[in-house]
Amino acid sequence: MKNLLLISTILAASVTTAAAETVRATITYVEPRYETVTEYQNSTQCYDVEVPVYGNTNNGASGGDVLAGMIIGGLLGKGVTGDDGGAAAGAVMGGVIAADKGQNRRGVVGYRTERQCEQVQVPTQVSQLRDYLIRFSWKGATGSAYTYNRYNVGDKISATVSIRAN
Repeated sequence: MKNLLLISTILAASVTTAAAETVRATITYVEPRYETVTEYQNSTQCYDVEVPVYGNTNNGASGGDVLAGMIIGGLLGKGVTGDDGGAAAGAVMGGVIAADKGQNRRGVVGYRTERQCEQVQVPTQVSQLRDYLIRFSWKGATGSAYTYNRYNVGDKISATVSIRAN
């Protein structure tokens, strides 16, 4: 019982009296506050590149190809006719066939300049409104707050005024 009486006395002594009231305060100061943010914007960047052009290349027959054709043609001409005249005619024909055949290959025949473009994201620093710092007063009491609402000096706002005894 003694403990209960002691606790009740301590609680009664520590309780403070407070009063609060909602009033219409007048705005005396408004300051917009900004922050810098990074925004990304699309941009097209273009540049010139050298692009290979492919096609058939004819380098002609090499000297070795023609010589081989003449030898094979001469052997065949001699074998078919059994005579040196046939060998000579075969050699000429073998050389002509080898020269006509040539070396046709697919490869790069040149280059052309081509414009290529791509979309890129370009970072840009932008200043944007963050909030407003306002100051207000009511019967000589002043206060301040941050708000997202846009007020003007002289506007009335609801404010809670509290008084507390220490």
